[in-house]
Amino acid sequence: MADPVRTLGAAVKLISDSGSPSHDSSITHVTGKSEYVDDRPMLKGELHCGLVYSPHAHARVVRLDTAPALKIPGVICAVTASDVSHNVWGSIFQDQPIIAADETHYVGEVVAVVGAETKEALAKGIAAVIVVWEKLADIRTISAAIAAKSFIGSLRTISTGDAEGALATAPHSVNGTLEIGGADHFYLESQAVVVYPKEDGQLEVHSSTQHPTETQHVVAEACGLRFSDVVCIAKRLGGAFGGKESQASPIAAYAALIAKRSGRPARLVLSKDEDMIITGKRNPFQIEYRCGFDANGKILALDAMLHSDGGAYADLSTAIMERALLHCDNAYSIANMRVRGQVCRTHFHPHTAFRGFGGPKGVAMIESIIEDIARVVGRDALDVRMLNCYRQTQDITHYGQRVENNHLPALFASLEDRCEYRKRREEIRAWNAARTRDSNAPVRGLSLTAVKFGISFTTRFLNQGNALVNVHRDGTVQVSTGAVEMGQGVNSRIASIVAQQFGLPVSSVRMMPTSTEKNANTSPTAASTGTDINGAAAAKACESICSRLAALAIQLRSIPAELWATKTAGLGTMPEIIVGDGVGPNGTDDQRVEFAGGHVTVTVRSGAVFSIGFAELVRDAYRNRISLSDYGYYATPNLGFDKVTGQGRAFLYFTQGVAASEVELDRHTGEVKVRRVNILMDLGRPVNYALDMGQVMGGFVQGMGWLTTEHLVYDSNGKLISHSPSTYKIPNVQDTPRVFNADLIFNESNTEAVRGSKASGEPPLLLSISVWTAIRDAIMSARANSFAGKAQLVPLAIPATAERVLRGLSPESFAIWDAQESSGVY
Repeated sequence: MADPVRTLGAAVKLISDSGSPSHDSSITHVTGKSEYVDDRPMLKGELHCGLVYSPHAHARVVRLDTAPALKIPGVICAVTASDVSHNVWGSIFQDQPIIAADETHYVGEVVAVVGAETKEALAKGIAAVIVVWEKLADIRTISAAIAAKSFIGSLRTISTGDAEGALATAPHSVNGTLEIGGADHFYLESQAVVVYPKEDGQLEVHSSTQHPTETQHVVAEACGLRFSDVVCIAKRLGGAFGGKESQASPIAAYAALIAKRSGRPARLVLSKDEDMIITGKRNPFQIEYRCGFDANGKILALDAMLHSDGGAYADLSTAIMERALLHCDNAYSIANMRVRGQVCRTHFHPHTAFRGFGGPKGVAMIESIIEDIARVVGRDALDVRMLNCYRQTQDITHYGQRVENNHLPALFASLEDRCEYRKRREEIRAWNAARTRDSNAPVRGLSLTAVKFGISFTTRFLNQGNALVNVHRDGTVQVSTGAVEMGQGVNSRIASIVAQQFGLPVSSVRMMPTSTEKNANTSPTAASTGTDINGAAAAKACESICSRLAALAIQLRSIPAELWATKTAGLGTMPEIIVGDGVGPNGTDDQRVEFAGGHVTVTVRSGAVFSIGFAELVRDAYRNRISLSDYGYYATPNLGFDKVTGQGRAFLYFTQGVAASEVELDRHTGEVKVRRVNILMDLGRPVNYALDMGQVMGGFVQGMGWLTTEHLVYDSNGKLISHSPSTYKIPNVQDTPRVFNADLIFNESNTEAVRGSKASGEPPLLLSISVWTAIRDAIMSARANSFAGKAQLVPLAIPATAERVLRGLSPESFAIWDAQESSGVY
């Protein structure tokens, strides 16, 4: 079969600025010179901060006394709820105390903050704080929350067609429950902040946060200050993945309260154990579904009820649920569909954003359903996927948005050919059949899934950004935006955009730390929109500066060089050049201006050419009092999603891709080996090919961890006990696919985002669902071979741990063992 799409693998330099410039911090990372929050030198008098928090899932604070701590030499101060000026916060609902007062609702909820001169004194001070607790009844499962009607927010419904009616008449149906566990962000840099008191009561906050504006606001409110009295700066983050979108804000407030009380700098850096115990995770989900389809596997109706565990407070869980509902279709057109979602309130740490937000939950559901449909109708799952895939005549989602620039059918067909799917399917079928009676032989599975990930915040007002661009007289540029660099390379991408606008090498562009005094009221760096929003704002600022420089270059063309301002301004002998409207960054119809190769070239209609060095033009602009700075603002256009009706244009565009994964399962240990992965994605015209490929492959591996090994385990009191690398298994090099191929397609038709690019941050993670569906394929194949080909629809919770894999392969044995354990008879 002919490959229906061209790929970028051999044409990197055609679509990447300056041949894919490296990450802006790559050298400093490798040499150990990159500065993170806790790398800032300790100042004289600076205090270390520590937290006193609840050891119970739900408890009443009977007595809290910090006085004994203050008697410890070196302990300077302590703050409690009574010291907080505005003791409630929340990104969507204001429902969470910064410091709990009378009652705590999860293990890790803070009741006091201690500041001390040394870490040793701090440890003694924390231990000296007296807290008397009264344990209260708690809710720690989604089922218990449903029974108690313990909910956050209201029930959400998004629907199209008549799901109930179509289900009633569908020739075939499947139904089931999908259990999806949470996951820890496991960023290498834990939550960290340093706060410096400044004159006149001001605070300077250096925080490891994805959302400097929210951190600024929460700190100001907690300390009783105006927003303008607090500056939040985020130079870089050592990872975040959503875990620092909202939850960095109260961490900053704790240190700020100590700094305000003491008048001394204050530093709070959580250990990995503290961080994992205190902070929220990816929301666990429980999904119940019914799906009707015809004999070919065409989906006729889908009805699903999604419940999520939001933890003790709202955080971002309602928005996460909304995105889960919006992605329940994934790549597939379903005429009759109803999806409902309800966030449950439990006594766990408030769960929060995680790469993919709620999208992976909806996608996991529909991809699992398709695997079941294929088993029931006796077709290959890929054929069922291609049958249901969005196409030109079936391109309206269940929330009423058209799937534009749709490459899904071509992506499916191309990867099928590239990865030799049909050949490998037959080889795997033969492999499994030959080893049916060999209990020592591993079993293999293969699955090819898709992603159609919507890019935009679904809360419309968050889709805005700004940028400050300063051009200096040596021809170099400083750029400040609201985007936070957390390893993903957003600074490198924006630097490439700015460099291209001015025709300069990327080395001439310096990205500045993100600071709320330069870029106010910014949105979090999240939802894969960092480059889209902030890069577009920077491009607009550049266009304004280029327009003025172009107008100056056009005038300089007809003025003798000895009369330019660089020669005469000091003496004031020549009139200034005044530039006005009417000239764009590319000049006029009669006089075209190009910024390239460090020069600015004017080409007139007659063919005459005038060229001047960029730095020389900038110096002349300065002497003509022409502004060399500009502030660009960008608001994402054409968004119109109505949250009340659940209908409208929720996203600016969709990032699309497909992945085929092959796995091998050990029948004795349940170990999963990923033998081979092939990925093909549409990322438009990448701003930086190398960084995008890093996002594709890195996001995929991170998703594999969530789907297979990253199991959160809590004790009987609600405390996380898998809170370190020794007990929480993230992917290592041995877990990566033995063969790992990834490529991007040519897509010149995307015009929605800056420079025709598409977001690459979150979508690749969802492609790792193909590993989980391949595991299910292997288990169901083994079961079918054992039961004379009869369809075996084996449920498999996420993560598919070794134990769960073994239970899927041999549920009868585990049923006997479980019965023996419950009865106490072995």
